[in-house]
Amino acid sequence: MVDQKVAIVTAASRGMGAACARHLAASGYSLMLFARSEEVRVLAKELGADAMTGSVASEADLRKLVEQTHERHGRIDAVVNNTGHAAKGELLALTDEEWHTGLDLLLLNVVRMARLVTPIMVRQGSGAMVNISSFVAAEPGLRFPISATLRAALGNYAKLYSQTYAGQGIRMNNVLPGWIDTYRVDDATRQTIPMGRAGRAEEVAKAVGFLLSADASYITGESLLVDGGFVRSA
Repeated sequence: MVDQKVAIVTAASRGMGAACARHLAASGYSLMLFARSEEVRVLAKELGADAMTGSVASEADLRKLVEQTHERHGRIDAVVNNTGHAAKGELLALTDEEWHTGLDLLLLNVVRMARLVTPIMVRQGSGAMVNISSFVAAEPGLRFPISATLRAALGNYAKLYSQTYAGQGIRMNNVLPGWIDTYRVDDATRQTIPMGRAGRAEEVAKAVGFLLSADASYITGESLLVDGGFVRSA
């Protein structure tokens, strides 16, 4: 199909990234999947997608990803910026190195991707990005200090990006998952979730798919909680 939309999904080998890849494939996207693990090639084969290995914390790897996707398909319509987790620890015990690593992993990954893919989307006159963030961006907790700090900054970045590019048909939103079943959720944590259960990766993927779709054409710069009501703050 000549007008088939093309999406990049990072950290796509497992968990929420893989769920997003499966959902977008089922929605008719041609995919370029990206992850550090060679497992991403197994998923790509399953979905009839392309795959690359590399790190979202490497500008050079992201540049290669965008260039190869554009060379292969001639367009990039959507990007799912998924990533790993930052170091945890007592607030003042975290080292400069851990903070800098977190910056590359949780914020500059999006900044760099936007810098690379936006000119392509501007030429197309359309495009959408969704960044998979975390509920701690809305309700920070000492359990995840680096993530809480930098993912809150990502929310502001999406606002600034949207103010700059919304008029050119390009959107950026964040999805903030709560406790999701891609990791073990213990009974004590489950009892704090109003829905009484962990979320499913597929539920996050459907929220991502909606925000990338034409159904969300007037939504940009927003941070959507997918958390079963866990976050209490307004």
